Amino acid sequence: MGTVDINSKERNLVVRLTQDDEEAFCELYSAYKHRIAYFTLKYLKSTKFADDVYQDAFIAVWESRRFINPDLSFATYLYTIVRNRILNLLRDMQSENELKEYVLSQAIDYSNNANEHITQSDLEAILQEAVSKLTERQREVFEMSRNQNMPHKEIAEHLGISLNTVQEHLSLALKSIRNYLTKYYGVFTIPILILCCLK
Repeated sequence: MGTVDINSKERNLVVRLTQDDEEAFCELYSAYKHRIAYFTLKYLKSTKFADDVYQDAFIAVWESRRFINPDLSFATYLYTIVRNRILNLLRDMQSENELKEYVLSQAIDYSNNANEHITQSDLEAILQEAVSKLTERQREVFEMSRNQNMPHKEIAEHLGISLNTVQEHLSLALKSIRNYLTKYYGVFTIPILILCCLK
């Protein structure tokens, strides 16, 4: 009985997800977060990479939401995405030292050349361009947090959603923005994004 109820509830969430329901998306995100993080951590041995893989996987879920079949196992669908991302990441990382050297070289390039690539006056325009790519609710929560300096609890009360949902929206929004900036403007924009978001 319990299993049927759980499966029925999850199917309902997936149906709502295919209809662009962001609250259903956040519920699924929260439901699988710890299980997938533990699964990913076993292979990557890094909390940061495990979290990145999980968030990347759910960004892919949101982007392909209208093609998900509610009658098939959502867990199987999600684990397949996660597994493929783990394999790709492990394939790209030949060794931990190589990864550290790469990150260090990017940091040096950023400190030496960032000012040549972008000026302070460009930061807001670039950030807004990335923000415009968010879902409507992610953008709303992000702007209330950043532009209006509203605490998470106040945002939750204002929008009539849970504190956990606010935090998930912000987490996904920041991940999406970072991915967008990295893809279109290069790795040097990640420190810039941090500065913009924390002001």
